[in-house]
Amino acid sequence: MIPLAAGLFGALIGSFLNVVVHRVPLGRSLSSPPSACPRCGHRIQAWDNIPVVSWVLLGGRCRGCRTAISLRYPLVELGTAAFFAVVAWQRYPSGAYDGASGDGWSSAATASGVVLIAFLYLAAVSVALALIDLDTHRLPDRIVLPAYVVGGVLLTTAAAVVGDYPALVRGAIGLAVLWFAYFAMAWLYPGGMGFGDVKLAGVLGLYLGWLGWEQVMFGAFAAFLLGGMFAIVLLATRRADRTSGIPFGPWMLAGAWAGIFFGEQVAEGYLALFGLT
Repeated sequence: MIPLAAGLFGALIGSFLNVVVHRVPLGRSLSSPPSACPRCGHRIQAWDNIPVVSWVLLGGRCRGCRTAISLRYPLVELGTAAFFAVVAWQRYPSGAYDGASGDGWSSAATASGVVLIAFLYLAAVSVALALIDLDTHRLPDRIVLPAYVVGGVLLTTAAAVVGDYPALVRGAIGLAVLWFAYFAMAWLYPGGMGFGDVKLAGVLGLYLGWLGWEQVMFGAFAAFLLGGMFAIVLLATRRADRTSGIPFGPWMLAGAWAGIFFGEQVAEGYLALFGLT
């Protein structure tokens, strides 16, 4: 039930993220003016703004001038819905509600709920930043910097509820380690790493460190593995050369989520391969 609810909520968030991706790089307000067709100025009414459904019913065209509406809009809504559902399925175990004990919601369930909110927030931020970086080669402070505050507050709250302060310490260390590692790379190779990547690295280190050292190591490694593979494909297909700027933010985010979802399993498999478990 919770993954389904998270998926439906994700579709609504995806609709909002379409606005974020368009307006934040332009420095525009997210609330004013209301959304409208860029060609005819027709204001988008609430019934024409239902995620995915409205796009289908309108045949992918503006109600006012019949200009085609990009397929990207419903894809972002669907993708965010699926992303939220998967995060909820992984981060909120079915047994979190301890109704059988007669105590209702336990402290563990409360902490799990707060952590779920933290990771859903990271999911939304990830979608927005990945799309903006692909479009503009920028990772706006307007999105990245608040993520330190929101993520820190939520994870600190979860730690306080159940007394899991070691996870909070790991998160703080993960934040520092990845921030300084990326800062060193940006300082040594200023043409290959931007300071926006450095600031994003701290946010990802916070979340990965909260989960464990396996997630930190695999998440950091996966970013360079995925980014390197993508660069090789672009070079092989001659869609880029050695001087081309390739946004690294999406691969940092993809690597981090690979660490979140699979870091522990990969570490266990690696240790078992060498008989260390």
